[in-house]
Amino acid sequence: MKRICVVTGTRAEYGLLFWLLKEIEADGELQLQLIVTGMHLSPEFGLTYKEIEKEFKIDKKIEMLLSSDTSVGISKSMGLAQISFAESYEELKPDIVVVLGDRYEILSAVSAAMIARIPIAHLHGGETTEGAFDESIRHSITKMSHVHFTATEEYRNRVIQLGEHPSRVFNVGGMGIENIKRLKLLSKDEFEKSIDFQLNKKNILVTFHPVTLENSTAKEQFRELLNAIDELKDTNIIFTKANSDTDGRVINQMIDEFVAKNSHKSVCFTSLGQLRYLSALQFVDAMVGNSSSGLAEAPSFKIGTINIGDRQKGRIKAQSVIDCKRTKDEILKAFDKLYSDDFKDLLKKSRNPYGDGCASNKIIEEIKKVDLLNILKKSFYDLKV
Repeated sequence: MKRICVVTGTRAEYGLLFWLLKEIEADGELQLQLIVTGMHLSPEFGLTYKEIEKEFKIDKKIEMLLSSDTSVGISKSMGLAQISFAESYEELKPDIVVVLGDRYEILSAVSAAMIARIPIAHLHGGETTEGAFDESIRHSITKMSHVHFTATEEYRNRVIQLGEHPSRVFNVGGMGIENIKRLKLLSKDEFEKSIDFQLNKKNILVTFHPVTLENSTAKEQFRELLNAIDELKDTNIIFTKANSDTDGRVINQMIDEFVAKNSHKSVCFTSLGQLRYLSALQFVDAMVGNSSSGLAEAPSFKIGTINIGDRQKGRIKAQSVIDCKRTKDEILKAFDKLYSDDFKDLLKKSRNPYGDGCASNKIIEEIKKVDLLNILKKSFYDLKV
């Protein structure tokens, strides 16, 4: 049996990996090894590893988050993580490590696997996010990986452009669509009970993360968003808190302060979990902020996305995405567009560009086929000009 070691460090990433984990676990030729790290183990971010334990056996928990969201604190966290990943791989002896995305804890996981001569499969490579250091991390993970599973053909071509051989790069579609297709989502009554909050005539879901390639802009940018949504009429707001990125805490503190003053129209969650989060997208008018979920999942629900600033700059976007600058006036203009008749008509025709929702089976099929004994030595694939 091939030992497939999957690493997860955030609530969003775990949600995307959920059905892949289920399929690996159910496959008689594969053995699932699960390493949980990062925000999953932090009380500040909801101890979400407890939700994972309801579904899967966790083989290793890697504590790595320090009580600091400064650049120095995060770099130290990365060092701690790499030490612990090295020790975990030595004990688990996986045949291949599977990672998704572009976060700093995943860079540590992949660096340790590379040094340990363990093949790496990378999901969601080839994407661009010009406003975040995730951009550099993602492409670095691509160069350390041996098998690649991308969300679109354009992203597949970009991975090949980075020198990866086409025979090892597979367009399987986005992982988020599979969740939408396979989860039985909550009804409106069930959802309202689950969050202990009543929906209004209009409703929005807000997730805003720091733009990590900008210095100390989180407070200023998020204040503009709060000032804008405070002017909306007959609108309730559901906040999900920011990740453990540089300066993420200032955003979370501002959310708490806003909700304390506006409890009649707002509520916040450290983590909604995948079921409640995707269920929320059924009943809101828009996903607002700068989360990749507004590009990857929200379009499947035929709702709008108000995408603020540069954090997601460069990603492929559906017609349902409204890009806007990070000022109160521009955000309010985006809301005017969101509720316009023309945009509502456009939503009916828009489609999600991230595939058919069958990614997990495609990934497993290729992992089972790949010859892991002769995969570590890579030749740079030069594009023919």
